[in-house]
Amino acid sequence: MNKFWSTLLAGAMGGLVTFGAIKFSDKPQTQQPVQALSEAAAKQVNYEYGGAPVPFDFTKAAETAMETVVHIKAAESRQSAIQRQRQTNPFRFFFGDDYFNFDDYARPRAGTGSGVIYSNDGYILTNNHVIEYADEYTVTLHDNREFKARLIGADPSTDMAVLKIDANNLPAIELGNSDAVKVGEWVLAVGNPFDLTSTVTAGIISAKSRDINIIRQGAPIESFIQTDAAVNPGNSGGALVDVNGRLIGINSAIATPTGTFAGYSFAIPVNLAKRIADDLIKYGKYKRAYLGVDIATMDNNLANELNIPFKQGVWIKALDPQGSAARSGVQPDDIIVKVNGKNVTAVPELQEIIGRSKAGETVMLTLVRSGKEKNVEVKLKSRGEE
Repeated sequence: MNKFWSTLLAGAMGGLVTFGAIKFSDKPQTQQPVQALSEAAAKQVNYEYGGAPVPFDFTKAAETAMETVVHIKAAESRQSAIQRQRQTNPFRFFFGDDYFNFDDYARPRAGTGSGVIYSNDGYILTNNHVIEYADEYTVTLHDNREFKARLIGADPSTDMAVLKIDANNLPAIELGNSDAVKVGEWVLAVGNPFDLTSTVTAGIISAKSRDINIIRQGAPIESFIQTDAAVNPGNSGGALVDVNGRLIGINSAIATPTGTFAGYSFAIPVNLAKRIADDLIKYGKYKRAYLGVDIATMDNNLANELNIPFKQGVWIKALDPQGSAARSGVQPDDIIVKVNGKNVTAVPELQEIIGRSKAGETVMLTLVRSGKEKNVEVKLKSRGEE
């Protein structure tokens, strides 16, 4: 009997201990972290982008940009192919044009790319390398309407070209400001990779004023916006846009060991593209301002070689006596540190600024000469202008 009451008492005490532990663990202060976590998980977080919240839903920007991006088919006519075949025929010099009847083997080249509607009356921006070998152009809009296009002008040194279709009331893209964009900001690339029309990819701006030594013609201007948004063959000439769908660059190149996207792509800044496009539309060619300098980006190695204190900027190795800089008093070994009050730290930055300027304009160069800063006004002229 005593053993029964002992067992009952032990069970009752165990129940009280368990009940007390449950009540203790159920106190309000232990519920608060669980409740706070639940509320935090349900909140929409906004991040700052250039002073405005960034949407992580890019559908509006994509819809806006897709309407303004076109598919371009560039082809070589058969007559052009025959002419090219004759010029490259190794037997032509000895046996004449008709030897072996090589004309029958002339195959016209063709390719595809992208373009951006620049104005509602049919001017379209694209890359020079999209159209350079062709003389027949077909443009397909986002709504599947198809137009024959004609070439207005092209500039190999900047890889820019302008086509024109006979159409009105087109959805022209809104232009952004490539100077204002910052490394780390979200961007979308819109184009037609691998003939997959109206394709949108997202990434961030990885770098600015990037020179990748890809343009081989003329005196190239390379000051690319670098991004990790996926770009592939067929994207060339398409749009790089900000989160509001505004154009900030023309997609032009990729860095790749395979021929397809491997992490980085490059776009011509819209501020430079606009300057070139306006000239191509007005004159049929790019009327480029000519500074006339042989330059290099300053770094520690160059400073040590020149035996001068390091100063971030662009070193002038030599000048064309007929160039704008020499005529304005700029000298060899001067270091350009600013243009119109804006810091210049590398060759691509200087090339872009001068490339966006017009012949006849005056720019203010801030130079370091013999350790002292000096301002020099330079009136820009075009190459060959007396």
